[in-house]
Amino acid sequence: MEPLGRDEAKKKMRNEKHQNNRKRRETGNLLVTIAVCFIALASLTGCIYLLLENQSMKQEFIPVMGRIEDDVFGNQEESVKEEDENILHVDDEEEEIDLLTQALLENKDFARQNTADEVLDELKFRLTEGEEISAILRAMFPNDMVVIADGKYYFIPILDELKKHSYNTDNFVLDDNGILAYHDDDGNIISQKGIDVSRYQETIDWGKVANDGVDFAIIRVGFRGSSEGTLVVDTYYEGNMKGALDNGVDVGVYFFTQALNEAEAIEEAEFVLEHIAEYDVKYPVVIDVEAIDTRNPRTQFMTQEEWTNITIAFCERIKEAGYTPMIYGNLRSFFLMLDMTRLEDYEKWFAFFRPQMYFPYEHSIWQYTAKGTVAGIKGEVDLNVGFKVFE
Repeated sequence: MEPLGRDEAKKKMRNEKHQNNRKRRETGNLLVTIAVCFIALASLTGCIYLLLENQSMKQEFIPVMGRIEDDVFGNQEESVKEEDENILHVDDEEEEIDLLTQALLENKDFARQNTADEVLDELKFRLTEGEEISAILRAMFPNDMVVIADGKYYFIPILDELKKHSYNTDNFVLDDNGILAYHDDDGNIISQKGIDVSRYQETIDWGKVANDGVDFAIIRVGFRGSSEGTLVVDTYYEGNMKGALDNGVDVGVYFFTQALNEAEAIEEAEFVLEHIAEYDVKYPVVIDVEAIDTRNPRTQFMTQEEWTNITIAFCERIKEAGYTPMIYGNLRSFFLMLDMTRLEDYEKWFAFFRPQMYFPYEHSIWQYTAKGTVAGIKGEVDLNVGFKVFE
């Protein structure tokens, strides 16, 4: 082969250089494409995981007294979550532990007795043992109520001046059917079996309910819409009241408030009194006080003082009419929304979906699950332990 001329050699070298550059670009583009695909796949996997996790949480963080739904007036009915289960979720377990540690050390009394390393070691040990975060915190802070809401941990001191309940936690027994009862020291059941119902349970066979040992039912009389504020009667209210009473089940009623002020709270009380006048209501007339999980509810900017004022106004009007007023709520309701120091005079009904009680103050009813089953009711129903017989 004849040697190439200088020009031809340069041309060949340029061509080979261009080809090599093109190959490098193509290889680089391929690597970038693969990397992007891996990132996209990881992101998609993460999204799927979060969706599944979110769906799982939605199943666990079930509404306490209602579900999101438009009523005929275009308002939204109550939609609330058991805030105790609204745990913080972050991308990394170490980050979550760091957040927990920071939250713990913000408590001055706790920080004086524990170093950051000690807290970290304790948290890691308990988490690896499978303990829930809320249980860990409650064990660490026996003198505080630990409330998880709005992406934060709240540590609310248990007040000595407020009346405490005297229930022995060892005397609560959960049977094989998921029914919780309170026993005396000799093993006798001394509590009442209760349910609370609304139109979500649809038509109920109250004869079967009575035969299943239900002593009392708290029936929703109605609610105030969260947007327009219209007062609405529960569509199954009358049927439930008549059915329960005709079958020997004692009744109370509850009303889901969205009152903005004392005047509206009294309006709600009058609405309830009008609708219970013809019935023998032995159990309390309840104001349901909860944070609502809808967009821009009319009560979103209310203060603790305002929530407490409307609660007292409702209860006082009910008491004036000769009925027993009661306040229903969960941890967020009683420890963030309401001022407990002003509510000592009223009966309390506490919602906490765990087999162990977590409420130090006096209360007459404990709603312990929203996934109960009772004969005569299709699907799930809220179950309650009653500690007091109302006459």
